[in-house]
Amino acid sequence: MKDVIISLKGRQNDGEDIEEIELVTEGTYYKEGDSHFVTYKETEVTGLEGTTTTLKVENGVVTLLRFGQNNSQLIFEKGQRHLCCYETPFGAFTIGVNSKIVNVDMNEGGGEISAQYQIEIDNNYSGINDFHLQFREC
Repeated sequence: MKDVIISLKGRQNDGEDIEEIELVTEGTYYKEGDSHFVTYKETEVTGLEGTTTTLKVENGVVTLLRFGQNNSQLIFEKGQRHLCCYETPFGAFTIGVNSKIVNVDMNEGGGEISAQYQIEIDNNYSGINDFHLQFREC
């Protein structure tokens, strides 16, 4: 397990408004078998304070796992649609995640993970989202 510095940029575009966030934080990186894991604690900047996020990367598939105040599991796989569970303090629901682009470049000293995707709620698309995460060893 290695301590890393994480730089995260995210954008949500619902067709009318664009919301962007940027976060630099500390986290951890480790490799288990063929899987890579990057973990960090969310802050009030992301609106998910009290939540721990883990990105699991395996064979080009990125799984975003959140535990704490907000629990979710989102799967990003280029050209694929995945039904995923998303929990908020107001309740849980199932969303579709349609990934258009998923890029992964990992090595022992750091890496990059990015995705562009659409969220589908009740068979309605809610715009295009993307995130770009970079990490490097402290």
